[in-house]
Amino acid sequence: MIKTDPAMTRSQIQTLTLTIAQINPTVGDIEGNLAALRTARDKARGGAESGTGSGAGSPHVVVGGELAVAGYPPEDLVLKTAFQDRVEAGIHALAVETADGGPALLVGAPWRDTESSDRRQLRNAALLLGNGRLKAAGFKHDLPNYGVFDEKRVFAPGPLPSPMTITGDPPGVRLGVMICEDMWTPGPAAALKEKGAAILVVLNGSPFEAGKTGERLALARARVAETGLPLVYVNLVGGQDELVFDGASFILDGRGELRLRAPSWEEAVIPTIWRLKDGAWAPDPGSVAEPLEPLETVWRALVTGLRDYVNKNHFPGVLIGLSGGIDSALSAAVAVDALGAGRVHCVMMPSPYTSKESLEDAAEAARLMGVRLDTIPIDAAMNAFDAMLKEAFVRHPVDTTEENIQARARGVILMALSNKFGHMVLSTGNKSEMSVGYATLYGDMCGGYSVLKDVYKTMVFELSHWRNRRGRVIPERTITKPPSAELRPNQTDQDSLPPYDQLDAILRCLIEKEMSLGEIAGEGHDPETVQRVWRMLDRAEYKRRQAPPGVKITRRAFGRDRRYPITNGFTGHI
Repeated sequence: MIKTDPAMTRSQIQTLTLTIAQINPTVGDIEGNLAALRTARDKARGGAESGTGSGAGSPHVVVGGELAVAGYPPEDLVLKTAFQDRVEAGIHALAVETADGGPALLVGAPWRDTESSDRRQLRNAALLLGNGRLKAAGFKHDLPNYGVFDEKRVFAPGPLPSPMTITGDPPGVRLGVMICEDMWTPGPAAALKEKGAAILVVLNGSPFEAGKTGERLALARARVAETGLPLVYVNLVGGQDELVFDGASFILDGRGELRLRAPSWEEAVIPTIWRLKDGAWAPDPGSVAEPLEPLETVWRALVTGLRDYVNKNHFPGVLIGLSGGIDSALSAAVAVDALGAGRVHCVMMPSPYTSKESLEDAAEAARLMGVRLDTIPIDAAMNAFDAMLKEAFVRHPVDTTEENIQARARGVILMALSNKFGHMVLSTGNKSEMSVGYATLYGDMCGGYSVLKDVYKTMVFELSHWRNRRGRVIPERTITKPPSAELRPNQTDQDSLPPYDQLDAILRCLIEKEMSLGEIAGEGHDPETVQRVWRMLDRAEYKRRQAPPGVKITRRAFGRDRRYPITNGFTGHI
């Protein structure tokens, strides 16, 4: 068994209360984030006083997530001196409040390290507040600088961490505090074990990706196996621009057994009781939330990302062009689950090419979801553009130019309604379309957010079936009919694209796996199709740079995850 600090005997401390504060901060809302931490501390103190804690005189600490005071990720906002000043003032005020005899607080915040060589190094910090003061500060050692992470841009790395001691009456339990990425490699945990830590505590801002929950748990178990120490993992929850945080905080005992798991996608304040036995700390069993099935996890990610983007940016609701197709219907369903039907306004904008079935399906979807649906035909706009451009287009045949004008006319209508009434336009394009540029700039791409931006078309169908099994909101014909933009007679997506099952399989190889064209063809795909898809993906970069943000659910979403040049002379060959 791992021994505690020699100065601490079994007669001195028998129990410890450690409360997980899984909160949803907003980047830049320092006062609001501090208020959320205060609320969590008040709940934790109330639980201790009602008998669920370890009792008067025993150590008690409330642990929040990474950079919870500032919100995560703060990006370049954290470089503003005024922002740093306000964070520090808020921390010192919060520290004073801990003189009331309640729990200590272990919180994440950006912090200027005045003891560094240049005396003003900015660190990603874990701060221990107790007995009315700032008692200890620890700094993130491993700064991630890949994918969506740019921490080396704004923070200086700290040294290998040392334990922090929390006190009761008498003192003291040594916590081995790490910050997020520090758990992903063995070094920080080993250093804490060597310096006498009794419990590993990890403050996290770990964004959601499909399949990542198991990876986190495996890495935590690896650190437990290496050190023999129990581990507390506290994650953020909620949406921040394109990132979503799924919570799912957990505790492992010294054997790596799961003793508690907080619910995913929900804020939670959970007190846990620890007992000293044979010189080592062990947590009492707690509630272990069952993991969600994969499609429900993705659905909750989309709902959380959209809800927090709309609410944290103070939009009254969303505006959706409801076409009768599956993408707009699924986007509306996510919006209703995120915001409620009363905050979702849909508009059908038919053209002469819009089928009777699409009109019926859009109306039926709106009825099933209980949302407002207005109809604004675009015939007059099409005729006006035809007349305006007739002389310029003389002797040139009709082509995709006229199709794009239809999409742009719809975009103008949606943006006009948004400007007039304040609702944010929700773009409805999916990852398959955005990959190959099957979308119109300033047309169906316009909007403030794209909930399906990282969802392949094949998953659009899967999610639609999944949601309907929990209460039908999407007409069956919308799911089963061939997808079409309906910009010309008898048009289907497959006129321009490979079948979606083939397209998505090739795109996953190109985007998520970065496979060569030859490797992809070697998996059984037609070489000419692979070459064509790669060419479309490459040439559409300029469109994606102008696309709205959207929820990240895969390992490699468009945007900060995948940064390709627009001007690009490289050509791939099989």
